[in-house]
Amino acid sequence: MSFKLGVDGGGTKTECILVDDTGAIVARHRAAGSNPSVVGPDEARRVVVDAILALLTQPAAASPSRSISTTLLCMAGSRLFWRETASGLTGLGRVIAVDDSLPVLELATHGRPGLVLHAGTGSFVAARASREAVPSEEAVPFGPTHYAGGLGWRFGDQGSGYDIGRRAIGRGLLELQGWAPDSGIGRMLQTYTGLKDSNQIGRDFTLGKTANARTAGLAPEVLRLAEEGNAAALDIVIESTGELLELAQRVAAKLFMETPVNEICAGLSGPILTRPIVARALQERSLLVLKPVEAAPIEGVRRLLARLD
Repeated sequence: MSFKLGVDGGGTKTECILVDDTGAIVARHRAAGSNPSVVGPDEARRVVVDAILALLTQPAAASPSRSISTTLLCMAGSRLFWRETASGLTGLGRVIAVDDSLPVLELATHGRPGLVLHAGTGSFVAARASREAVPSEEAVPFGPTHYAGGLGWRFGDQGSGYDIGRRAIGRGLLELQGWAPDSGIGRMLQTYTGLKDSNQIGRDFTLGKTANARTAGLAPEVLRLAEEGNAAALDIVIESTGELLELAQRVAAKLFMETPVNEICAGLSGPILTRPIVARALQERSLLVLKPVEAAPIEGVRRLLARLD
């Protein structure tokens, strides 16, 4: 029997699925994050290879008659790195590497023209223009697509967990230094780190291999405070995600000039943007009709696999 294999790899987790010729998932495996910008190229490659091996050795997948026709890698991080990685994988049929934006774009637009805003550990805007547009090299199998943002934590990723955490650290440290009114964010940093002194806290978020993950890990705490009515936390969340919305609106204005704004298919994806308090705030600032994407990205991978011959 012929199968297809799909991988959704991001900064937080890597999820693999094996689907049969009916499109049903027969095996799945979840592993650690595999964004080379976060964990390094060697570790990213190891995580993916080990995850695929773990998937294929499950009882449901380990059949002597099993053959894999296609493997689809939907990955965060360097496109060039994942193309090179894909070219070195053997025994997995045709291996295609695309951006991790494609699965959530598929979920938001169902293969039609439109766009999606996504924010998790990182962030991006992905769009599919009309079928008459020239397809980008990276996504030829799935039609014309465009990618905006996703520059990584050093250069952008507005609306992401890292960006929200970074802004909260800046605000909280000023509070602990006595230069900003006490909003509770400084005290939240003390609880999160187990430290009291602002210098110690600042150092804690800059040292070690897990510093980026720890910064992004603050986002749920900031969102919790915002949902409890903390004005400073809400300002941080709205300012950060609002910049991602501005980018999306520029993308929409350029790609869909002849389409009324309220008729453009637009989705919100990821654990930050789909929070009701965030989705409502963004909708109030936008003429785009923003619909939260409820399915997980791996479902988008499954749907993309179904479109591959």
